[in-house]
Amino acid sequence: MTPDSALRTLDSAVRAGILCQREGAVATVTLFNPDKLNALNAAMWRRLREVMAELAADLSLRCVIVRGEGKVFAAGGDLEEFRSARANVDLALAYHEVVGEALAAIESCPHPTVAAILGPCVGGGLEIACACDLRIAGENARFGAPVMKLGFSMYPGELAGFLKLAGAAVAKEILLEGRLLSAAEAYAKGLLTRVVADDEVLAEAAATAARIAAGAPLVARWHKQWIARLQEDRPLSLEEKRASFAFLGTQDYAEGLAAFLEKRPPRFTGN
Repeated sequence: MTPDSALRTLDSAVRAGILCQREGAVATVTLFNPDKLNALNAAMWRRLREVMAELAADLSLRCVIVRGEGKVFAAGGDLEEFRSARANVDLALAYHEVVGEALAAIESCPHPTVAAILGPCVGGGLEIACACDLRIAGENARFGAPVMKLGFSMYPGELAGFLKLAGAAVAKEILLEGRLLSAAEAYAKGLLTRVVADDEVLAEAAATAARIAAGAPLVARWHKQWIARLQEDRPLSLEEKRASFAFLGTQDYAEGLAAFLEKRPPRFTGN
């Protein structure tokens, strides 16, 4: 049974949620709200934060794929609950703090994350994709955050990650104009890692995860750590520079060198 067919067999009482499946060292997180183009409600944001925290703690994992159910990534937040969930400033703050925490959980996940994007990737969906390390999109995917048409602004805690990836010029274009970008435009503006045919997105995401999983997992985590650290506006300390050579004491480093010299594929264990 394929992942898609397995999802379709879920009990009809399951209306929306965050699903998580695992195959080997790769986990797949699915945004599941098919009746609303996978729009996320408050419960889904909370569960997304919990799932990502659980995956982050599992050091046997090597990669996480994030996708939407069916041929849609996510069409933003569930607008139907906004009148109650954001009825006043206190409620709105609490709601969007949860959203921000879910996005931070994706961004800070020690394992590499790959967004597999089909169809609309809008609002909260765009924020989730931007929080991932790599973004693979189908040719017909669309990207944007037309919140100006709804009369509200993007919460700063959500805007931060989007701004870091997109840059000020692109963020202003998307937020001020409110138009949706094609996959080709999003790629040209640096929002995407690569664009493939729609029917190749999931296979390409799986192949990307397999390439990541074939590498030394400690090295992948260190690369994420150092990239994040080097984006901070302060110099590295001597202790940090010395810490960057921690790989010298690992079994995977010895295995990598041995495999190279013996002309065979390495067998990394994460130690």
